[in-house]
Amino acid sequence: MRTLIAALLLQGAQGFYLPGVNPYSFSEGETVKLKVNKMTSQKTLLPVDYYRLPFCQPEGGPKMDHENLGEFLAGDRIESSPYRINMKVDMFCEQLCITNLGRGEQKGVSPNKMVRAIRKNYHNNWIVDNIPAASKVEDEATVTTRYWQGFPVGFIASDTMKAYVHNHVNIEIQYHTVETDPNSARIVRFTIEPFSIKHDFEASADDDDDAEEGTVKPYKVADIQNPIESCNPKISKKEHTRYEMVYARGREPQPASGRVLFTYDVTWTENKSLHWASRWDVYLSMDNAIPAKVH
Repeated sequence: MRTLIAALLLQGAQGFYLPGVNPYSFSEGETVKLKVNKMTSQKTLLPVDYYRLPFCQPEGGPKMDHENLGEFLAGDRIESSPYRINMKVDMFCEQLCITNLGRGEQKGVSPNKMVRAIRKNYHNNWIVDNIPAASKVEDEATVTTRYWQGFPVGFIASDTMKAYVHNHVNIEIQYHTVETDPNSARIVRFTIEPFSIKHDFEASADDDDDAEEGTVKPYKVADIQNPIESCNPKISKKEHTRYEMVYARGREPQPASGRVLFTYDVTWTENKSLHWASRWDVYLSMDNAIPAKVH
């Protein structure tokens, strides 16, 4: 069956189509669903359901969300998510939920689920409009975009050897305006840039301070006491979260334990040169890693 999927993908010398997938044109402001697939790891080769970890959940709980034959044939476990995205509507440090990741790392104590997943190098695999998320990796010198394996749940710091969770993502979506309908657009690229940001926060009055590991509070739930520029409500001219904000002097990453605030940005950009029929071509590139820019 995997061979069948590979064969279907390789049909795309001139742009290809997954079975059961037809182009969908979005109007401005229309809801765009972000779905989550099973997490994967090159270390274990064992897929794990996304909601086995204490991630934020949609209101009413996650639901299976297969939309086409290609997803079914691939054996994916695709579910709904709580991320709120609307066509061409940028979002700045939107709060998602507070979730309890469990006990902190200590010698002689079994690590929590999130720490174990990070140490096993698990990656998230998200989908928007049937496109799997590419992963943007940034350092002080370069930005590289990879079109395989999703993006990592977190990382192990080289100095402390502790696990840190990616609790903020920049969701970057490119669209192409429909030639026959300038009021509609089609999604042609979907990229995630993950960050770990230690948000010091005060929970809202109805938040449950006694929440057990794996429990969550949805939507806007906290006042951030140490906001980076993109999260600061006092700054009228909003900017999207950048590498320089996250790694500014005095900033710390978020340990994969305790109560954690999850946040996200959404950035929409028009891509006039990339058409819907060719949007999968980049996933067939030989090295799967494309340097995006140099700082």
